[in-house]
Amino acid sequence: MTTLKTGLAPAGTAYEDDFYTWTQEQGARLRAGDLSGLDRENLAEEIESLGKSQFASLVSALRVVLLHMLKIDHQPAKRTRSWAISIASHRVHAVDELDESPGLKVRLSEAIEKAYRRARLEAAKETGLPLKRFPETCPYTYQDIMDRPFAIDPES
Repeated sequence: MTTLKTGLAPAGTAYEDDFYTWTQEQGARLRAGDLSGLDRENLAEEIESLGKSQFASLVSALRVVLLHMLKIDHQPAKRTRSWAISIASHRVHAVDELDESPGLKVRLSEAIEKAYRRARLEAAKETGLPLKRFPETCPYTYQDIMDRPFAIDPES
């Protein structure tokens, strides 16, 4: 097997054969400046998928917040401390995602819309209430989602 200055085989490991080894080889090629040896198509796809993953993580965090908000608003007597803790935790997760990737802010309304569609279905399932009881479009602003108070430890 012939090796390049980077210590890698000219063809390298195929993306489909061994993803982990492929990633390590591609990283080494990039660092070594061996641009001709890069698997550009698969690299581009993987980089784009990282961005999609961060967007999905933001949507997931917002979905959980919205789910608990819907349950609290439609079944306030069943409100639990764990819902408030979950809201607080997932708010932090959403803020972290936005801090790490400020470019996601331009897609915030899309993220809320996607999150709400799922949260609405889950709220109907978890509460046993008819789906039509929950608004079809998100009734909350981003400010509500992130700042509406839900006491973790109710005052005595």
